[in-house]
Amino acid sequence: MTVPVRLERDGPLAAMVLDDPPLNLFGATTFAALNACLDEVESSDARALVWRAKGEVFTGGADVNVFQQIVDAGGESANVAFDPLLGAVRRLEALEIPTLALVHGLCLTAGLEVSLGCDMIWASESARFGLVEAVVGLTPGAGGTQRMAERAGPGRAREFVMSQGVYDAATLERWNVVNRVLPDAELLEKGTRFAHRLAAGPTKAHAATKRIVRAYLEGGVDEADRVTPEVAGALFGTEDLQNAVRSFLAEGPGKATFEGR
Repeated sequence: MTVPVRLERDGPLAAMVLDDPPLNLFGATTFAALNACLDEVESSDARALVWRAKGEVFTGGADVNVFQQIVDAGGESANVAFDPLLGAVRRLEALEIPTLALVHGLCLTAGLEVSLGCDMIWASESARFGLVEAVVGLTPGAGGTQRMAERAGPGRAREFVMSQGVYDAATLERWNVVNRVLPDAELLEKGTRFAHRLAAGPTKAHAATKRIVRAYLEGGVDEADRVTPEVAGALFGTEDLQNAVRSFLAEGPGKATFEGR
């Protein structure tokens, strides 16, 4: 049986690849495979992670057959059904390494929710995005609404979800949901190159940056200011900072290499 999400490694860079043609739909098997990949990443020495998909369609979203099964069961398992995917999104956010979604083609519902759990999203010019659960009388159950609100603001999030619309990459870049839009033929190569650059960087410092941003999201500038001295100060105990400072003083800026320690 084909595993719908697999983990690939290229040196310090890991990639979670969604590959379940033709539509890369999300069902129980996909949720399990995604969490298994995260198990592997969490226990590995990976220093950056890419989330991407194979095929013309990034994902058609959730497999509606799963919804029918819940309806047939009287709806009693509905909240439990969302747990594996929402849990995966939260685990992705908690990773202490940079994460980058590379989105092409059509990206709907569950696959977009996973993308929104990444630190950054890069998209191809032809990419299209939607949280269209309202088509079947549902609202996003894996955190998509609140993560759209986090990036684009609550008004945009309401529009995005309630309209049942599919939006292009340029619009979501303007809304601050997508970080960068690239020509279709350049997304994978340039995105992977950028991810390798992140993986070669000061991993502990990147983790500290993520903690400070999370503190800001949870408690505003005051909370971020509260944690910054401790989080940033702790970096002086890392090998990477100590070696980079010595390199800077001896050779000038930009010569240091980092080992993630």
